[in-house]
Amino acid sequence: MELKHDAGIIRLPPNTPQNPMDDDLISNDSRNPVFTPAGASFTSSAGIDPLRRRLLQAGLGSAALAFFGAPALAAARPRPPIGFTPIAASLADVVRVPEGYAVHLLYAWGDPVSDGAAFRPDAGNSAAEQAEQAGMHHDGMQFFPFVTNGKASSTHGLLCVNHEYTDDGLLHPDGMAEWSHAKTLKSQSAHGVSVIEVERTGATGAWNVVRPSRYARRITARTPLRIAGPAAGAPAMRTKDDRRGNVVFGTLNNCAMGATPWGTYLTCEENFDGYFNGTETPTPEQKRYGIRRGGAGYRWHEHDSRFDVATEPNESNRFGWVVEIDPWNPAKPAVKRTALGRFKHEGATVALAGDGRVVVYMGDDERFEYIYKFVSRDRYDPAQPAANAGLLDHGTLYVARFGDDGQGEWLALEHGSNGLTAANGFADQADVLIRTRQAADRAGATKMDRPEWIAVHPQSGEVYCTLTNNSQRGAAGMPPTDAANPRAGNGFGHIIRWREEGGDAAQTRFAWDVFVLCGDPQHADEKKRGTVKGDAFGSPDGLWFDAQGRLWVQTDVASGALNRGDYERLGNNQMLVADVESGEFRRFLTGPKGCEITGITAPPDGRSLFINVQHPGETAGERSDPAQPTAVSNWPASQFPQAAGGRPRSATVVITRLDGGVIGA
Repeated sequence: MELKHDAGIIRLPPNTPQNPMDDDLISNDSRNPVFTPAGASFTSSAGIDPLRRRLLQAGLGSAALAFFGAPALAAARPRPPIGFTPIAASLADVVRVPEGYAVHLLYAWGDPVSDGAAFRPDAGNSAAEQAEQAGMHHDGMQFFPFVTNGKASSTHGLLCVNHEYTDDGLLHPDGMAEWSHAKTLKSQSAHGVSVIEVERTGATGAWNVVRPSRYARRITARTPLRIAGPAAGAPAMRTKDDRRGNVVFGTLNNCAMGATPWGTYLTCEENFDGYFNGTETPTPEQKRYGIRRGGAGYRWHEHDSRFDVATEPNESNRFGWVVEIDPWNPAKPAVKRTALGRFKHEGATVALAGDGRVVVYMGDDERFEYIYKFVSRDRYDPAQPAANAGLLDHGTLYVARFGDDGQGEWLALEHGSNGLTAANGFADQADVLIRTRQAADRAGATKMDRPEWIAVHPQSGEVYCTLTNNSQRGAAGMPPTDAANPRAGNGFGHIIRWREEGGDAAQTRFAWDVFVLCGDPQHADEKKRGTVKGDAFGSPDGLWFDAQGRLWVQTDVASGALNRGDYERLGNNQMLVADVESGEFRRFLTGPKGCEITGITAPPDGRSLFINVQHPGETAGERSDPAQPTAVSNWPASQFPQAAGGRPRSATVVITRLDGGVIGA
């Protein structure tokens, strides 16, 4: 049996439950507390603001409502208009947007970052050529504008793009047949991050990649990176090749991201476990992170012993981190920031506390895992950029506990507190960070329905997090529903939000509510209709606020579930825009067949929007047949971005308005 996973194919034991809407294994068997809702069922209250409805259902009174400030939100700031007519769901093999908008292809798998070799899908590029080209499976990204005389450009900048994983059936002319050292190198070279220079010619002209560019580079699964922070040099971080434990080759499974106020890029290592060949008898630490025999089928360990746990037991400890990249300095090594913890990082969204300390919100994207935040010890100093270089190496990592009364707290993952002591198996702070999941288990965090992207409202500071789905919630032997995860068999997912006490991101208490339960309002099962106002959607993933406060939501319904079962009316994956005051959702974009819509960023003027189309034409098993790269059983593969023939390619596209206006307004 096979189950879709973002890192490749997972082969499960016989009789393992399978649900194509839910694409993650479960490694959390901790017995930390579960908070239950006040009522056993969820009821829809038409006409009531979603935030107020959730608080009322939890039995909260006027004090909680006043803390959240719900009645005054609309009056406190102008509501940004949503100025487009929503489009219908679609099965078309194209990127569709509303009337008055245009879509342009910018940067597809195999395109050179600067002046390297061109894409040759049939003959096959070499590993060296791939290391200078766009990698596969574009995901999170960020636009960094050039600044001239103190003014940030909206037509010229650097774009950092994550390349999450590879489909080796498409990557090599003959797929995974006769697996070799050369194929391993090419697969590793197709992972990581691109830094490209992009420019728009004229106020309403087309965007293009600038070639050659002195800023352009690729960071791959073979690029040397520094390890910094409390875990650097720890015994568990040392290997035969790195006896000091402070240098590692590569970053991989780069999913979502973040950007710092000092102009660096944070790329996040998610499903790193799938690259390691585990042993028949894994340690508890390896089991907790999902490291298993055979991994996810990448076969790197056959030609790179680092990825064979029996040969190098500590190498897996060196992945699962947030990596900081300076896009403006190609000669500067990227750095793994261990103070932010080790888990399957979905993103690293940065905010500033009232006193100038840096706060990083992060999700661990697996069923029944946790939401985290990091608060720096020192303050951001805009006047001294060099002084900010180590801000992410010193501070406190927290994990969230959501109470059933609509209140929550951040639990410090510090050695010596919350049970994180030597007596309980945590030797020091490095051990706490290397085994962040176990530390969060011990502290008593709330098990969530796959935390994905996190976005902070630019005016109010409210924090939103997508919980993409969890069909195992409430199943036999699995954790029951609770206030923050109120729906059993949660195949559609939901979005949760919270406001930090006093509106300060560094505080340790917060109030929260369920912003929306995703679903299909026409579904025959009332529990699967959700609370969506407007256009139906499920499996929310990418999440981003534009400068005016419109909330953009991208979906990632698993390929095995698209247009089937509960999702039969929702069409291809899509992107919507939400008014957070009214809770209205409007469908703005639909993607090609079999793709995920992900990655979203914009220049300062908001008149262009960059998004990524990942794995168009993906099969339910995620490995394409190289002999028939455009043929997929049960559903025709995508031809995107080509008109006909060839191999489907993940790509970055740019959306503009024909009248040159702000996107979405």
